Amino acid sequence: MKEKIRSTTVVGIIRDGKVALGSDGQVTMGQAIVMKSNAKKVRKIYNNQILVGFAGATADAFTLLQRFEEKVEANRGNLMKASIEMAKDWRTDRYLRRLEAMLVVMSKKEALLISGTGDVIEPEDGIITIGSGGSYALAAAQALVKHTQLSAKEIVEEALKIAGNICIYSNTNLTVEELE
Repeated sequence: MKEKIRSTTVVGIIRDGKVALGSDGQVTMGQAIVMKSNAKKVRKIYNNQILVGFAGATADAFTLLQRFEEKVEANRGNLMKASIEMAKDWRTDRYLRRLEAMLVVMSKKEALLISGTGDVIEPEDGIITIGSGGSYALAAAQALVKHTQLSAKEIVEEALKIAGNICIYSNTNLTVEELE
């Protein structure tokens, strides 16, 4: 039986003209083995104008990240168009549709989730999460947005710490990138 490798918990926020995207650093194999604690699952692409984060099978995510970067370049930074083209390819391409990962992509104006089922989802509240700790991070981020004046980066950090303390597939070794 093939062991599943999990790379988890990514959180993005657009708040007060600032954009932050962060992730934990844990890569887990199967149900119980932490293979790596400091993986970097968030990147800046397209001349540091777009943030990308991933969760899921690590090799699959890197393949999708590379394909997405090509779509962004081909569409001259148009995030929505590149995301829709990526989702279409991911769903229809025989090789890509077997890949098990999700992407979060962000610009100063948009936050999008891209999945292999053809979804391109833009959250209503500027908060986006993926991964096995995503639900915990989403709840934490929503509460922090509603009840604090923390910056986008601070909310991402706090939400990831909360998720990392609850989800066994996440840790508190964080990477956070910003667009200003």
